[in-house]
Amino acid sequence: MIGRQDNENLWLMRSDSLWHWDEAEKIVCPRHVWEFVQMGNCGSPIEIDEGWLVMTHGVGPVRNYTIGAVLLDRDDPARVLARATLPLLRPGPEQRDGYVPNVVYSCGSLALGRRLLVPYGIADNFASFVSGDLDRLLAHLG
Repeated sequence: MIGRQDNENLWLMRSDSLWHWDEAEKIVCPRHVWEFVQMGNCGSPIEIDEGWLVMTHGVGPVRNYTIGAVLLDRDDPARVLARATLPLLRPGPEQRDGYVPNVVYSCGSLALGRRLLVPYGIADNFASFVSGDLDRLLAHLG
């Protein structure tokens, strides 16, 4: 399981029990300005041919929530293979106002073949979807 035990980093947790998750290993720490305030995962990891794709959210200056991604090794998910250096999705000017301004946030994504579908909330006011080519996304990860 991927979790954010400390409100700041992504942790890989392992357990043989659904009720107890005592073993945790920090695997991703904030590195870029757009994730310095806080970061977390946007839903469950997605198994793809290249490994485990984890959509992330980062909170940067002015509490601006954005969406990024991390690729973990399939056999050793504690090993980060690549990660977004820039946000993949950020609030645009028309999406900055709402109940909670400056926020785009997802609770899960879906890979269908080599396409990725990401439903996301905007300013805690309304929702939208974005889809894209998985190969293009992976090429964007550094």
